[in-house]
Amino acid sequence: MTLNDREQTSFFHTYKRLPLQPDHGEGLYLYTADGTRYLDMFAGIAVNALGHSHPRVVAAITGQAKRYIHVSNYFAQEPQVRLAELLLQNTGMARVFFSNSGTEAMEGALKIARRWGSERGKTGLVGFTNAFHGRTIGALSIMDRPNYKDGFGPFLEGCKSLPFNDVPALRAGVNATTAAVVLECVQGEGGIRPITAAFAAALLELRTEYGFLIICDEIQSGGGRTGRFLASDHFGLAPDLVTLAKPIGGGLPLGAILGAASVAEVLQPGMHGTTFGGNPVACAAGIAVLEEIAEQGLMKHALQMGDALLAGLAGLVREFPLIAKEARGLGLMVALELHGEADPVVVAMRDRGILLNATDKTVLRFVPPLVITEVEIDVTIAALREVFGGMAG
Repeated sequence: MTLNDREQTSFFHTYKRLPLQPDHGEGLYLYTADGTRYLDMFAGIAVNALGHSHPRVVAAITGQAKRYIHVSNYFAQEPQVRLAELLLQNTGMARVFFSNSGTEAMEGALKIARRWGSERGKTGLVGFTNAFHGRTIGALSIMDRPNYKDGFGPFLEGCKSLPFNDVPALRAGVNATTAAVVLECVQGEGGIRPITAAFAAALLELRTEYGFLIICDEIQSGGGRTGRFLASDHFGLAPDLVTLAKPIGGGLPLGAILGAASVAEVLQPGMHGTTFGGNPVACAAGIAVLEEIAEQGLMKHALQMGDALLAGLAGLVREFPLIAKEARGLGLMVALELHGEADPVVVAMRDRGILLNATDKTVLRFVPPLVITEVEIDVTIAALREVFGGMAG
C-alpha cells in the first residue's frame, strides 16, 4: 500500500491530500521522497514565515527540548514570557493568552467578548460574509459559508454575518446590544480580499457610538506578512482583541489572543485555560521567528516582494484577460483571481515544480515565506505565463 492508501484507511476523510510525499524542506523548497524539488509558494498555508527548517528555528526547538518539553501552565516559563513580551512590543497590546491553534484563539476571544459584554447588556457577535475564523461551533456561528456549516448546527444564539465591505449593512447590523464585531482585515480563505478604507472608518465610528469590541482575526495576516506586524495596522483599527497563530510557532502548534487595555482585566484565574497552550518548545520557536523577522527587516522585505509579485500577476491579467480576472493583496498575502476554476492551474503549476494553493474556488493564493526573493517570483510568473499560454492556445 502507498502512504496515501494507508492514510485513507486510518483517518477521517477530512482532507484532500496532495499526491506528494514530503521528505524534507529547506528554505523556500520542499523535497519529496523521490527527490523532486518544489518551490513552496504557500508555505504550509502562511505558517513557514522563514521557510522550511530555518537553522535559527531548529536550534531554538532543539535547545528548548533538551531543557524541558512540557511542565503545564502551573509554572511561569521563560519562553512563554519572552514571546509574550515580543508580541506586546510589536503590537502595543496589553495582555496575551496562548492557545494551541488559531481556532482556539478565536474561541477564546469570543468568550472574552461575551464575558466583557455580560456586565454591559451586550451579547451580540457580528461576523462577515465569506470570512473564515475556524471550525469550532463559536467560529462557525459568526460565519456564513455553507460548506463549513451545513449539518453542524444549531449554532450560538445572538450571532450574525453581515455583507463584507458593505457600509450601509454594517450600520444597520450593529446596535447597543452588540458585544463584538469580528473581521479579517484581509480575508484569507475568502480569496485575499482587504477591507476598504470606508469600511474601516465606519467600523471605528460605530464602535465609538455603540461601545462594542473589535476583534481582528490576524491568524493568516499577522506576524509581518502584510508588511506590518498586524494587517489592522494598515487601517488604523486599534482592535480590542487580536487572534494570532500560523507563523508565531515557527511551524509548531501555537495560537495567541492579544488583548488591549479595554479587556485586560476581563479574565481572572479559572475563567479560561489550556493544558498545552503556550508549549515552551513552540514558544522558543516563535521567539526565533519574531527576532529573525525584526533583525532581517523582513516586514519591509515583504512589502517589496509583495509589490513585485502583484506587478507580475497584474501583467498576466493584462496579457490573458480571458483567463485571469484580478490581482490583489497586501504585502505577501496575494491573490490572482481567475475567470474559471483555479484547481487545474494548481495542478499544472505543480507539474512545473511550484506549489500553489487554491481558495474560494477561483482564486490562486500566494502566501510564500517572507524570505522569498525576486528570483523565485520571476520563476513563478514565468511558469504561470506558460500555463496560461497553453490554456489560451
